[in-house]
Amino acid sequence: MKFDNTPNAQPHSGLTKADLVYIEEVEYGLTRLAAVFSTDLPSVIGPARSARISDIDLLAQFGKPAFGYSGSQHKLHPLLAKASIYDVSGDAGGKGWFRDHSRRAPYNFMGRPAVIMTRAPNASGAADIGFQFSVDAPAGGSPVKSVTATYPGSSAKFTWNTAHKNFDIRLNGKPARATEGGTQHATTVVIQYVKQYDSGFGDKFGGRTPMLVTVGTGKGLVLRDGLVYPVTWSRPILTGGTTFTGADGTVVTFAPGQVWVALLNKKTPAHVV
Repeated sequence: MKFDNTPNAQPHSGLTKADLVYIEEVEYGLTRLAAVFSTDLPSVIGPARSARISDIDLLAQFGKPAFGYSGSQHKLHPLLAKASIYDVSGDAGGKGWFRDHSRRAPYNFMGRPAVIMTRAPNASGAADIGFQFSVDAPAGGSPVKSVTATYPGSSAKFTWNTAHKNFDIRLNGKPARATEGGTQHATTVVIQYVKQYDSGFGDKFGGRTPMLVTVGTGKGLVLRDGLVYPVTWSRPILTGGTTFTGADGTVVTFAPGQVWVALLNKKTPAHVV
């Protein structure tokens, strides 16, 4: 599910139920959220926004999932049609989608997952995408207070909350609010440095869409239990998952719970405190 990630999108509905949330850079240095739901489906999700070219590569590791979003540019339609997804977007049909008139358009396009999923009864279930989990933190971590991923027109800050044993999330300089009450939190945060280039897609106003390269290898950070671990990420093939290993080559495990992955241009390292 693609979520808007501008201040007008707050509070997000259903995002607290996601198993995995990606932050993706789009035009003008803004960001969108791509949230993966498997363990639990919220009653309502949104606000939804449009698909991007980078989503196709990201989704390939999940088999053939149901992909919910609100629109895409015409040039992208043929690629989405060929992708390994069940298109359950508002473009492909209105069943399960509605406008929340308490919100301002276009930040009010919402979905009911239970209804939307009836359009994709054969969608892939949960599978191994390379992440490994452990209750106990691995050796080799350094204490961390916060990490900030900064994009040209957006930001995401993750601050360790000692009392709650998770990371408080701020998006675009403000607490990431939830319709269910309170704010968003993550038990594990990944800063995944990726190569970016002009995808050839853009909007009618001249904004250019970056392509985020998530297949291959690169550097990054894993945050869990108030610790930060420098890692190398590896995803050798499009349909395979991503592993994160430390300097000694062993896998850096994640803490059980919600995972956020900030896909960040490798030319702009995150700020670690």
